[in-house]
Amino acid sequence: MRVILQRVKYSSVRIQGEVAGKTERGLLALVGMNSGDNRAVFDKMIDKITNLRIFEDGRGKMNLSVRDIEGGILLVPNFTLYSNCRHGRRPDFAAGARPEEAKRTFEEFTELLKASFPNTETGVFGADMQVELLNDGPVTIILDSDELMGGKV
Repeated sequence: MRVILQRVKYSSVRIQGEVAGKTERGLLALVGMNSGDNRAVFDKMIDKITNLRIFEDGRGKMNLSVRDIEGGILLVPNFTLYSNCRHGRRPDFAAGARPEEAKRTFEEFTELLKASFPNTETGVFGADMQVELLNDGPVTIILDSDELMGGKV
């Protein structure tokens, strides 16, 4: 699983002009699923996403998490996070989970995150989405479950 976290002042995702999910101050999380992602991966990623201290405290130090600031999280499924651009000019998207598995695991991850952090909204898996955000900082963090779990799970 790969997640690109962006600290935002606001973010939203639209599908056919309608807002599907949004958040004010908090995190926009672009989420790519890999084959074999499981509950252990989800638990580790949820802990990282919700407790990573990337918001400033009263002294201007990045000391607070999205939980601490009572912010929101917007999850947007994004299969392109597993693109392979090593050869040629057209990315290869075969490295991530197949669409059926990715949809199932993204939905499972979303349910677990919402249970742990209710102020979570999402885009729609497989939809043509337009994402709008105001990156705060900018602060952008890359989380890769292979690295966080000490190798492929």
